[in-house]
Amino acid sequence: MLRRTVLSALIAALVLAPAPAMAADTPGVTATEIKIGHTNPYSGPASAYGTIGKVITAYFKKINDEGGINGRKINFVSYDDSYSPPKTVEMVRKLVEQDQVAFVFNTLGTPTNSAIHKYMNQQKTPQLFVATGATKWGDPQNFPWTMGWQPTYQAEGHIFAQYVLKTVPNAKVGILYQNDDYGKDYVKGLKDALGDAAKKIIVIEQTYEVTDPTVDSQIVNLKNSGANVFYNVTIPKFAVQAIKKTHDIGWKPVHLLNSVSSSVGVVLKPAGLEASKDIVTARYLKDVTDPQWKNDPGYKEWLAFMQKYYPDGSTVDDFNVYGYTVAQGLVQVLKQAGSDLSRANVMKQAASLKDLGLPMLLPGIKVNTGPTDFYPIEQEQLAKFDGERWVNFGEIYDASKK
Repeated sequence: MLRRTVLSALIAALVLAPAPAMAADTPGVTATEIKIGHTNPYSGPASAYGTIGKVITAYFKKINDEGGINGRKINFVSYDDSYSPPKTVEMVRKLVEQDQVAFVFNTLGTPTNSAIHKYMNQQKTPQLFVATGATKWGDPQNFPWTMGWQPTYQAEGHIFAQYVLKTVPNAKVGILYQNDDYGKDYVKGLKDALGDAAKKIIVIEQTYEVTDPTVDSQIVNLKNSGANVFYNVTIPKFAVQAIKKTHDIGWKPVHLLNSVSSSVGVVLKPAGLEASKDIVTARYLKDVTDPQWKNDPGYKEWLAFMQKYYPDGSTVDDFNVYGYTVAQGLVQVLKQAGSDLSRANVMKQAASLKDLGLPMLLPGIKVNTGPTDFYPIEQEQLAKFDGERWVNFGEIYDASKK
């Protein structure tokens, strides 16, 4: 009788055991912590993006100070990969195999994420909300453990193409792009949307490597081609050079700048505000240099966060808005996951975001995902730089309704 009572008690204890026991099988997850991995170019040619890793770290400290998520603190492990794919592979293997993180989050760069794409899916470890807009991050059928975050480069290329077709008579487009998947994705989007007209409209294409010292010669070639539209697909270091050189040689095309280099503080100011005037870009985040947001609750909340948790960070840098916003997206996923932080459930929740409005997204832009939709943000609006700030114009373009 006593044995039966003890056995019954054991069965009851197992049945009533808390759900976190389920997550105990997931590396990086304990009853009090979730360990998350990250790589960022804190050094090297893309070091302007390094602040993203710092602002995410600061945001997770804020979350931990407030008690964490569902009783767990975030242990955020971030390594410098210098925007070098071989180093990214090394760092991510360390995160997964040695540090035993639950998943990696917001690893930055198209070439770098491409280098770990198959590995992460073979390991069945989430490669979540990657910091690159390459279209291939939204392929749940073939890569169910990888999900993007920002609008895709191809969708942005479509927006620019529509703008050229509508507003530039006798357009002659010159393209400068990074010679990798990131650059090629932007160019494909533009060409696809131009359709048959692309062969006539695009008069020259110039590429650069991330190891190149400058893009000055490419800018001269673009001007000499007679192009009156400049499609500028560059990361911040080269965007600064391109804007400066375009101004210095007196070339005045319609200048289309990819959104990944649209930061006023990091790109336009160093390039020269006068030189940057009238550049057109596509945006989905509020411009922190725009006074229209000074009384906006979301902006005020972000500013207070920056002053308390990242006082060394620039409050005129878009990348600090980006990092803050994507971190908020992850917090929502973890809240939805509840006590089940298994890798499969984290991906399931990431693919279950419905009309999520985040404070620093432009009004009307929402985060939406589904089991077959791994593109969280699919809306952007064109903006023109007036010499001080970005001025939005036109309607919000929604790639999901294309």
